[in-house]
Amino acid sequence: MGTQTFTGEFRYSIDSKGRVNIPAKFRKALPESSEDTFVVTRGLDENIVAYSLDKWRTKEEDLLKLSSIKPEHRTFKRQATRFASPLKFDSQGRVAIPANLLKFAGIEKDVVIIGMIDEIEIWDPDILERYEETEFQLDAEDIEAIDNYTRSP
Repeated sequence: MGTQTFTGEFRYSIDSKGRVNIPAKFRKALPESSEDTFVVTRGLDENIVAYSLDKWRTKEEDLLKLSSIKPEHRTFKRQATRFASPLKFDSQGRVAIPANLLKFAGIEKDVVIIGMIDEIEIWDPDILERYEETEFQLDAEDIEAIDNYTRSP
């Protein structure tokens, strides 16, 4: 992705056709080789994750390394790929998110779009708020462990 990354938070609404605007900043951060395409799928939390087409191809290469014999590998691979949909944004910068993903993430109208450097998260605002109050709490020990992890070779 060069020097362009996905960062920041944006709030939008889903239209009646399930389309949401992808922030111009994020569209501009897509490498040309991604052909104006994001791949969306279920997130690991109760959200939707969007990757540039290039990043998704890298994820697929990683998934190919998983064993088809180990049940947990098969399950993870299935979870990661069965809901994946490539989406090309239209001339107004919108993508039509599949209904099954909107349902999974509990999204009905409003969304929060968060840049996560090399991926994008799409959340229902109320669900995101609930996660922030309960699941996403970090204490000093957590932060120190993360800092040590990022500094290790």
